[in-house]
Amino acid sequence: MNLKFASAIAIASISLSGCATVLNGTNQPVEFESEPAGAVIETLAGQTCTTPCAFEMRRGDDSMVTFTAAGYEPVTVYIQSRTGGGVAGNILAGGLIGGVVDASNGASNHLYPDPVYIRMAPVGSGEPALMLDKDGEIISTVAEYNAEVAEDVREGIVEQGLYATVDDVPPAD
Repeated sequence: MNLKFASAIAIASISLSGCATVLNGTNQPVEFESEPAGAVIETLAGQTCTTPCAFEMRRGDDSMVTFTAAGYEPVTVYIQSRTGGGVAGNILAGGLIGGVVDASNGASNHLYPDPVYIRMAPVGSGEPALMLDKDGEIISTVAEYNAEVAEDVREGIVEQGLYATVDDVPPAD
């Protein structure tokens, strides 16, 4: 009898909590790097650090970060919360409740880009700021990336209650 009861409790606790919540948590460490190193970054939440550095950020929250360095154009980058590929598996393995838990707290999401690695443009050069992958290879310009995700990220920032309307969200580069 006790074994059946303990098994029932274990199964209920697993199905009532989201798998991604247990495995990933609701925060993600996001790394920030820049060329040149030593750029000051400021997140939407007002956190600052000097690159290379990292912050714990909520997986379910869209954000933006601004890089500044003497002699370089400031550059703002959107950080997008994207649904992870494990959502369907979580619903199958953890049940509908687990999927709902993970979706509601953002644990099934991941933040992109990570690392946020930017090659800044010297002031007056006319060059675009570039997004780099973890190996320093060019992914795209910051402007191209921001244009791709702008609508989704700006709506997400409004949904978080940080701004009243999408038009109030400061534009990224």
